[in-house]
Amino acid sequence: MSSSSDSIPTHIAIIMDGNGRWAQQRGLPRLKGHEAGAETVRHVMRYCRAAGVRYLTLYAFSSENWARPPLEVLGLMSLLKSFLRDNEAEFHENQVRLRVIGRRSDLESSIVRELERVERATAAYTAGQLILALSYSGRGELVQAARAMAEKVRRGELRPDRIDETVFAAHLYAPDVPDPDLIVRTSGEMRISNFLLWQCSYSEFYVTPVLWPEFREPDFRAALEAYQQRQRRYGRVADKV
Repeated sequence: MSSSSDSIPTHIAIIMDGNGRWAQQRGLPRLKGHEAGAETVRHVMRYCRAAGVRYLTLYAFSSENWARPPLEVLGLMSLLKSFLRDNEAEFHENQVRLRVIGRRSDLESSIVRELERVERATAAYTAGQLILALSYSGRGELVQAARAMAEKVRRGELRPDRIDETVFAAHLYAPDVPDPDLIVRTSGEMRISNFLLWQCSYSEFYVTPVLWPEFREPDFRAALEAYQQRQRRYGRVADKV
């Protein structure tokens, strides 16, 4: 049995893939798939809470997703507003903190205002955190961290020889959030898609062919069980873990 056999991941990050294919299989518009996917988010939030997972990061909208058809992007932004409206009471009831990572400046101002309002309203909660990656790019996050450090060097606030992994990580979007223990990708695609490139260095990966709108508790449990069978060595030999 692995050293993780009795453990629950502290942080799960999910690449929610397959909404479009789910809709296509049913002869529905792609936006219907995204609507079904939003319902899955509500379920997974509850699965994580019941299992004791403290951090859940969802890849909700990548910086590359802006290239999708304008009507689809508009629908996704509308769904985001609905998600906040429909779930804010649950955040308060369960003391869940909402956070956003990504380029907020890409989002329309009304959405940013609403996101930041809910962030402020839930900022003191400690029972769990839901982190939405919006207009997010893993490479973009690394670039902004490098720029922030370069600006500190320019101002004389940081010496280049003081920059190490700890200093670099402190300039990421959410430096206080632990790296994901488990990254789940639905729909069977075998790629990371520019997601949490720094943070995933030692994450365990679990890929399921299940499309995101169909991902339910048995699928979530299967991901947890797979994680618990892993031996996380972090580059060391097994008897030194």
